[in-house]
Amino acid sequence: MTTTAEVRPSLSLDGTWEFRHESRDGWRTTTVPGPWQAAFDDLRESSGTADYRRTFLLPADWAGREVWLRFGAVNYFCIVRVNGTEIGRHEGGYLPFEFVLPPDCLRPENQIEVTVTLPTSEADRFPDFPFPEIPHGKQSWYGPLGGIWQSVSLLARSTPHLAHCRIHADLSGGVKVDLGLSAAHSGAIRIRALGQDGSSAWKGEITADGEQAAARFHVDAPLPWSPDAPNLYRLQLELLRDGEVIDALEESFGFRRIEAREGKLFLNGEPLYLRGALDQDYYPDGICTPPSLEFLEDQLHKAKELGLNCLRCHIKVPDPRYYEVADRLGMLVWTEIPNVEQLTPNAARRLRETFEGILRRDGNHPSIIAWTLINEDWGTRLVENPEHRAWLAETFDWAKALDPTRLVVDNSACVPNFHVKTDINDYHYYRAFPERPAEWERLTEEFAGGADWTFTPHGDGTRTGEEPLIVSEFGVWGLPDPAKLTEPDGSEPFWMESGPFWGDGAAYPHAIRNRFDMLRLDRVFGTFDRFIEAVQWHQFRNLQYEIGSMRSHPSIVGYVITEFTDVHWEANGLLDLKRNPRVFHERFAEVNTDIVLVPKLERHAFWTGETIDLQIVIAAGGRHVPEGLSLRWSLAGRAGEVQAPAVAPLATSAPLAVTIGAPTLDASVNATLRLDLVASDGSVLATHAGDLALLARAPEPPSLTLACRDPELAAYLGALGYRLAKPGEADVVVARGVDADDVDAIRLGGRMLVLADGHGRARGNLRADEPPREQPFMPIVDGRPGIPVANHHYFPGLGLAERHGTMWRGDWISSFSWLKRTGAFADLPGGPLLDLAFNNVAPRHVLTGFQPWEYESRVHAGVVVGWIHKPAVTIGERPFGRGKLVASTFRLTESAPGEDPVAATLMAALIRTAAGR
Repeated sequence: MTTTAEVRPSLSLDGTWEFRHESRDGWRTTTVPGPWQAAFDDLRESSGTADYRRTFLLPADWAGREVWLRFGAVNYFCIVRVNGTEIGRHEGGYLPFEFVLPPDCLRPENQIEVTVTLPTSEADRFPDFPFPEIPHGKQSWYGPLGGIWQSVSLLARSTPHLAHCRIHADLSGGVKVDLGLSAAHSGAIRIRALGQDGSSAWKGEITADGEQAAARFHVDAPLPWSPDAPNLYRLQLELLRDGEVIDALEESFGFRRIEAREGKLFLNGEPLYLRGALDQDYYPDGICTPPSLEFLEDQLHKAKELGLNCLRCHIKVPDPRYYEVADRLGMLVWTEIPNVEQLTPNAARRLRETFEGILRRDGNHPSIIAWTLINEDWGTRLVENPEHRAWLAETFDWAKALDPTRLVVDNSACVPNFHVKTDINDYHYYRAFPERPAEWERLTEEFAGGADWTFTPHGDGTRTGEEPLIVSEFGVWGLPDPAKLTEPDGSEPFWMESGPFWGDGAAYPHAIRNRFDMLRLDRVFGTFDRFIEAVQWHQFRNLQYEIGSMRSHPSIVGYVITEFTDVHWEANGLLDLKRNPRVFHERFAEVNTDIVLVPKLERHAFWTGETIDLQIVIAAGGRHVPEGLSLRWSLAGRAGEVQAPAVAPLATSAPLAVTIGAPTLDASVNATLRLDLVASDGSVLATHAGDLALLARAPEPPSLTLACRDPELAAYLGALGYRLAKPGEADVVVARGVDADDVDAIRLGGRMLVLADGHGRARGNLRADEPPREQPFMPIVDGRPGIPVANHHYFPGLGLAERHGTMWRGDWISSFSWLKRTGAFADLPGGPLLDLAFNNVAPRHVLTGFQPWEYESRVHAGVVVGWIHKPAVTIGERPFGRGKLVASTFRLTESAPGEDPVAATLMAALIRTAAGR
């Protein structure tokens, strides 16, 4: 067969081009491909118009041939000139286009000029394509992307030539090939299909008549394509004229079938559990331009090491090499149309044109199994606009008709939006532990039960009830190691200055190390490196818990972790932006795999010597778990095993009951609960390892007495074994808030513990009484004369804020809650970050008003958000006169006295701290 290179030679025009942006004087050089925002520090956030130019020499042996100029992608609108002659215009930022070069404009040496416009939202300046009405994806999050961001090349081809090839390969071996030609042609087209090993699978000839041609043939015993066996076939095409080959083309394809039926996913007829990650497809230097084919291969190898079998390429059309690598190495891809901001008629047209272009360019890739039309209602208004719901249902049907071989999602939904008509019932929700595991469990339980809130409540949807359930976004942040992200000259990457307007400022990476030092967090974590390691393990433990929770519900058949890699300021990746692994990289496949062991416990902290009752669920994923396996467990020197039942694919076992007698220990420890599913030959099919806190009972000093005016709180403290006395006779006063009498008592040497967990009257601060208001001005702002006086004017000078509804909640941009394990708090194992042992006591309020220097010694527990922003305190102390106040927002009285070892131990530590013992 004649190769494509032999009959359609090409010349790459990648490399150095001259560049000029309208906002700057003069020309400078840049590298194509790549957005201008990646090339120039002074244009990071710029849109508008720019010019590119370069020269090329036309190869002498191309004389007499039709010459084409091809662009992989240019964002967004461009005008192309050669030697001063305009040869074409193109609108659309993600897909290829090409122009034939008129012979009369060509010379031995030629100059190309490309004027590129990336519009803003200014409709008066860009009336034909304002930014809100063009497909733009995450440019509204991570910054604009303008210019020639994919490769440019010259090609010499015949007239006519093979312009397009669409391949439909049925799992039974049937192959349908639809060809488009650049011009009418009457003649033979020679076809040959080659197998993975290069052997001939079929060959023959068809006759072209006009600009279209089609072939039908059958491959015997085809090898199906899957992530575990990415069997690819090659289709070689030769266009003949009078028996001579005038053009050739080669395309890869695979035999692959994806189905959604009976609430499940099937790949090639076999059950499929989707283990995906959201992939923004951003890169460390080129933003959206990958640095090399080798880089794409490396990141896909790492994805497979992590146990992933799918990447959800998020609202972006990637470089075509992305799919080539996924095909070759074996990775399912769920692809999405880049969103618009406003669904006007022009925007709706562009969305459909973009999908048609994606299908034309990428439709032969077996790795692509699903399309998303809209993400999270971005660009539409499904909740309020029935016309948008009707448009979405109609567009779903249109897309399914264009490509019946793949699944289509109408709107990948989150609160408060929903589905209208879809192949997959997917939903996004974020909850983090230890603060909100109960909310996560309730959401997951409702979703697994087919919650009504996933579909339109307006009666205008189509729901079969058999749509597979997939949690298509969830996760928490870790943080990358900044030392691994520096530029060759030691400077930080440009994107460290991004994100200041996201997450109420918590997404700003620059100067993270300074904030670590300012808050004296070295007193908590030891070093900055240990802090980074701790938050990465925190990310792992969250994902382990959440994946286990989902896997225990067999009706949920997949998930998509947010996300595969960090993206600039967004630090929730399994890899950082340079594709450096997190500390848990080698362990993550234990969690993110087909067969998973899920321990179910009411709590994760126990007294030493206590009996631990747990149930273990075996989730089979896409594999069958055979009979005759043993489930082995071990904890703190204790071990045992039970027989494991067989489990069908996409099912879970009945819970297996296991009782463990925790050893009696002199000191508190974090002990690893290890579970292994073991075959008779000793091989391990699945494993789980997670920590449980085993706390030793610590008797209180018999001389320590407490006073408490709150009868309910006094009864609780008495049930814990504390001796109660009158306020003037007690070592420590325990209360929900502070009044003027308490302040005076502290001034005279009193010790006080305030449990500011939201149960008392002290809502905006720790004061139970009402301080006076600012005088003499008396505007009425809330029904009462006067302006409230700032908290810092009255002891203890602290604010009390709810985490709910603020960035301290930490469900998306994670909050990192910590507790110093020194002094009286050394009896609490683990740390410094709070883990699941604290899930029943984790604070829902924080204290504000502490200065950074106070974190040295007056702050014992606190929280930071994202890149160490919005510091707040959950245990802190303030001296006053001869006395001292200790305040805590931990919820220590929500379980029965002594039932929760962490609550009881933390209460004892707080009382000792307040007493100075």
